[in-house]
Amino acid sequence: MRMPEIITTIAELRARVADARRLARQDGPADAPTGRVVLVPTMGALHEGHLRLVSQARDLGGVVVVSIFVNPLQFGPGEDLDRYPRTLEADAVALEGLADIVFAPSAAEMYPNGPSETRVTAGESGTLFEGASRPGHFDGVLTVVSKLFNIVQPDVAVFGQKDAQQVHVIGRMVDDLNLPVAIAVVDTVRESDGLALSSRNRYLADDDRLAAVTLSQALAAGADSAEDGVEAVLAAARARIQAEPAVKLDYLAIVDPETFRDASPDHHGPALMLIAARVGTTRLIDNQRLTT
Repeated sequence: MRMPEIITTIAELRARVADARRLARQDGPADAPTGRVVLVPTMGALHEGHLRLVSQARDLGGVVVVSIFVNPLQFGPGEDLDRYPRTLEADAVALEGLADIVFAPSAAEMYPNGPSETRVTAGESGTLFEGASRPGHFDGVLTVVSKLFNIVQPDVAVFGQKDAQQVHVIGRMVDDLNLPVAIAVVDTVRESDGLALSSRNRYLADDDRLAAVTLSQALAAGADSAEDGVEAVLAAARARIQAEPAVKLDYLAIVDPETFRDASPDHHGPALMLIAARVGTTRLIDNQRLTT
């Protein structure tokens, strides 16, 4: 297996992608996805969930680019920007045989004039749930993702369902701005006990790690009550959370996945249950698709 090529500048990345597209057109078989480029945006500290995204990208064919960039625009005051793990060497090893290119720019490379004055805003959807808890977060996400789309010019970009609201606002940006990229979404990857994989799980103390599984248990309890309607789902999930005092609930909601607005009590059809909570000093999110 081959180690990915690590590129740190925009100019080199653009040249490398252009070369890959040209070679694919020249040398690829007639039935190959000619010159396809697939992007997996990450902030590094890769775990099995990230690798599942990259594996899906590999299956799509073409050149796989994994970006690793801890984006300062999506961190608010007092959040964990400084302590967010940066493990580029280990990440590159983990991507052996999966990614062709790792794009790992510095903050100065991505924002040469300092924090970007020009930003993409997420609108009302970006002020709900995670956006309410982390004001400006999704504007930072959309700004860096739009920059990555412009730099890499991928045909497909792969994201994880665990960050469901992020997937929603990125999809809306692509539609609203007519961006020529398809969005592929990979199901949440979980530990054997149900805890959603997250780079922030490493911050959990042993007792907190045991308590953290309550989030996925609450989602499962709610989903088991789906046939009884929205209110029953919320009640079942809330009861499970309240049974674990170490978990401090931030929000629990059921939304229409098309609009990301709260589902009405008489909602019938596909829905998405969202949860965010603090376990010890670590804030975790999760979600569950269901039909009410």
